[in-house]
Amino acid sequence: MITGGSRGIGRAICLKLASMDYAVLINYSTNVESAIETQKLITDTGGMAELLPFDVSDPKSVDAALEQWCSNHPEEYISVLVNNAGIRRDALMIFMQNEQWTDVINTDLNSFFYVTRRLLKDMLIHRYGRIINIGSLSGLRGLGGQTNYSAAKAAMIGATKALAQEVASRKVTVNVVAPGFISTNMTKDLDEKNLQETVPMKRFGKPEEVAALVGFLASDDAAYITGEVISINGGLS
Repeated sequence: MITGGSRGIGRAICLKLASMDYAVLINYSTNVESAIETQKLITDTGGMAELLPFDVSDPKSVDAALEQWCSNHPEEYISVLVNNAGIRRDALMIFMQNEQWTDVINTDLNSFFYVTRRLLKDMLIHRYGRIINIGSLSGLRGLGGQTNYSAAKAAMIGATKALAQEVASRKVTVNVVAPGFISTNMTKDLDEKNLQETVPMKRFGKPEEVAALVGFLASDDAAYITGEVISINGGLS
């Protein structure tokens, strides 16, 4: 399951995992047209994809949707979880409103807890699981105007490292992929021309490049990698 899987990095991850023969659950909240389009891209090439709408920032919505899915699929479990859903509400902290803080924390951080907690039991019972959290360069070094976003992503990194220790003996891995500047709808309001000059590779990354890394971490080849933060940012430090 990929949260926020309808477009951008989430869509690229859905397509990558589908190409690896995973049956993909595409989570989305409101953008049903993009979710259906992502599903069609998968099924048109012979893959399997199911839509699973719920609001990752609302624990009741999370629990209801996942409980229903589990009831409908008693012989299956979600073995790979990609916590990708996220929003930005950028502002200098002196001007930041309560809602700008809480909306980002709820969607970008609390959702990791709500969704992962609900799916973790089955991974532990089956003694296999992959949890891949999409972080950010902002969570590693902080970016001005993003104290909310930086706080959420930095906290996700700490939670990942702790959870990895809790579940490693059950062959469940937990890692963070931390993108830098990636060309998506989420970054379309940024000054790409000027910002890419700060990147040693002199360009923004592609969603497919992030998805390739996620695909590796979801594979058996990554079975001995856990509790790690892997940056994909064109050389930014």
